[in-house]
Amino acid sequence: MDFYPVLENKRVILRPLQPEDAAALLPVALQPALWTVGLGRIDNKPALEAYIALAMREREQKVSVPFVIIDKQTQRVAGSTRFAGMALAHKRAEIGYTWIDTALQGSGLNKAMKHAMLQHAFEVMDLNRIELKTDVLNTQSRNAILSIGATQEGIFRHHMITSTGRLRDTVYFSIIKEEWPDIRERIFGKYNF
Repeated sequence: MDFYPVLENKRVILRPLQPEDAAALLPVALQPALWTVGLGRIDNKPALEAYIALAMREREQKVSVPFVIIDKQTQRVAGSTRFAGMALAHKRAEIGYTWIDTALQGSGLNKAMKHAMLQHAFEVMDLNRIELKTDVLNTQSRNAILSIGATQEGIFRHHMITSTGRLRDTVYFSIIKEEWPDIRERIFGKYNF
């Protein structure tokens, strides 16, 4: 697999995340609303640089493919996402670590990004399963995941400890290869990506 793909459609460009993206990502990352319900938080430049450095290490280990999100409508960096938890021997990966400028939430950018990633996962990488997960308290994320046709599989109780020390219950979702053609048509077919 090419660990440096560029994914693109009419709305979004997902290009490989690089350390030099920190400057453009910092104003987005410093929006407190992005981190109210989540595992960690980025609240300064060193935290963002550490986040990017970890993403680079995971890419080198071939367990993650981190992207910077570029909104083609506004022609600016809008956040970050990645394929994570990759188990290519089992043809499985997660779409996660997604954070998008609060001004662009609800604009269709996230749906366009997920379409590009799902299309790549199932049609190029030939994966059998994509996982998505979120904090049980993050109803906005849960609703967004359901809106792309994912199936909620269950809740892992006391699954993780957040940066604030809170025990997080994690909701797991998935889309499997056999579901993709219907989801591509039924969910994404009405959009002009």
